[in-house]
Amino acid sequence: MKKLLLVLFVMGFIVPMQSQIIKTEELSEVVVYATNYKYLNSIDTQEEASIPVEMLRRKVAAFDVKSSEFYQDDYDVYNINFYIPEGKILAAYDKDGKIIRTAERFKNVNLPNSVKTAVLDRFPEWTITKDTYITHYYDNKGVTKKYKLKLENGDKVLRIKVDENGDFL
Repeated sequence: MKKLLLVLFVMGFIVPMQSQIIKTEELSEVVVYATNYKYLNSIDTQEEASIPVEMLRRKVAAFDVKSSEFYQDDYDVYNINFYIPEGKILAAYDKDGKIIRTAERFKNVNLPNSVKTAVLDRFPEWTITKDTYITHYYDNKGVTKKYKLKLENGDKVLRIKVDENGDFL
């Protein structure tokens, strides 16, 4: 009986050791490149933007036109709409999947500090009730950002436009 237990005990150690032999395989090389890094770098703000805005922008930058169902080699430009409840982005891609231009519109986003302080300095008794963030990106021209704000002070309503630096338009 002791011999049988000893044999089972030794087998219990040997069998798992045999199953631990790992086969190594050579994997093929993978090349990762960012097609739309220029869009993300130029549209990025120094301050924290709203999370839905950032997430939708990342989806726009990561979208692969070539793998979409409507891709054909015949077209030079593809216009794709991206929607979320807070806003939308219309992006134009070339046939290689690079973003040529975008038109973005978001409602009730986190305003930059420069915009908040500019409005507070010029309109101290007013409160911002609604805001619309509009951005236009062009591959060769760059980015324009502006904010349309609705201010209220009691019964009075005022609508203003401000750029990203807090300059009134």
